[in-house]
Amino acid sequence: MGTLLAASAAAFLLALLSAVTGFGGGVLLLPVFTALFGLRVAVPVLTLTQLSSNAARVWLNRRELRWRLAGRFAVGAVPLAVTGALLLAHAPLAALKRLLGVFLLAVVAWRHLGRGPAHPTERTFVAVGAASGLGSAMLGSVGPLTAPFFLAYGLSRAAYVGTEAAAALTLHLSKTAGYAAAGLLGRDVLLLGAALTPATLAGAWVGRRIVGRISDRVFVALVEIGLIAAAALFLAGR
Repeated sequence: MGTLLAASAAAFLLALLSAVTGFGGGVLLLPVFTALFGLRVAVPVLTLTQLSSNAARVWLNRRELRWRLAGRFAVGAVPLAVTGALLLAHAPLAALKRLLGVFLLAVVAWRHLGRGPAHPTERTFVAVGAASGLGSAMLGSVGPLTAPFFLAYGLSRAAYVGTEAAAALTLHLSKTAGYAAAGLLGRDVLLLGAALTPATLAGAWVGRRIVGRISDRVFVALVEIGLIAAAALFLAGR
C-alpha cells in the first residue's frame, strides 16, 4: 500500500507538472516507477497509465486531428512496438538500464541543440513511428524525441495535441498487446495500471488549470537536473 501511494503521488505530481510545461511526463515517471517496481514491471505499468490520458486528448481534439498523419506514424510504430515489447521480456536488465541512462541524457541534449528536424513529409512519419515504436516499447517513453517532428510538420495547438495523442495511442495499444503476448501483463501489473490511472488523469486536469502560474524555465531546469541524476543512477547500475 505504501508503494502504491508513493507511485500515485508521483503520477499525480508529474502529470500535473508536465501538463503545465508540456514536457514528457512518461520520461519523468519512468525512473520513479523503475525504482518502485523494477524496470520490467515499470515499463508496462507506465504504458497502461498513458492509454487513458492519450485517449482523452484524442477525443477532445478530434475535430482538428490529422488522421492521415497519425496513420502514417502507426504503419511504422505498430510492428516495431510489438517487437520491442516482446524483446523486453528477454532483454538483460543491466544493459537495458544503461541504455535508458543514455536515452535520458539524449533527451536533455536534444532539448539544448536548438535545432528541430527539417520539414518532414508524411512518409517521414513511417520511419519516425518505427523508431518511436521500438524505443518506446523498450524504454517506456520517447515523446520528447518525436514531438519535434510533429511541430516541424507545422502542427500547432489542438491539431498538434490531438495528432500526437492519436499516434501515441496506437503506439501504447500495440505495446500493450506485445506485453500481453510476452507474459508481462500479469494481475499485479494490470491492477497497478488501473490504480495509477486516476492519479495521472487528476494531475493532468489540475495542471491545465494552473498553466502560466509556474515558471516554465525554472521547472524545465529542475526537470533536466532530475533526468541527469536519474541517468547517472541507471548508468551506475543502481
